[in-house]
Amino acid sequence: MTFVPPDFVVPLSLETPQFRLEPLGPQHNDADYAAWTSSLEHIRGTPGYPDGRWPDDRSIDDNLRDLRRHANDFEHRRGFTYTVLDPATADVIGCLYIYPDRDDPQRTTVQSWVRASRAELDVPLWRAVSAWLETSWPFERVAYDERPPE
Repeated sequence: MTFVPPDFVVPLSLETPQFRLEPLGPQHNDADYAAWTSSLEHIRGTPGYPDGRWPDDRSIDDNLRDLRRHANDFEHRRGFTYTVLDPATADVIGCLYIYPDRDDPQRTTVQSWVRASRAELDVPLWRAVSAWLETSWPFERVAYDERPPE
């Protein structure tokens, strides 16, 4: 069973006035590493990260391996990870993960985070991605932890 239908055209971006998504890859390593390592407690407090296993204490080299794995998953349509960028500066401000649920392959699991210095974007990112998943993706069931109202 495939994660998305073979004829589905995977979106390569989502753009709003507050952020832009593009596929995560090795080219984002330094900025991605700086974003999440500066925001450990904030990310751990974000809905969708209940087990505390990530963020962890991996090195920048380990992070690069992880980004390569995410890029490979994207290329082979096994999962889709996007970096969240500031539209004006292209700084990494977060990340979005779209993967099949490990326990229920009929469900899609989605997680996102933003760096602590851009915490005000967590709810707008969740709203925009939720709408995008509903209108532009073929998933019938999505698990994406709600954000508290602003």
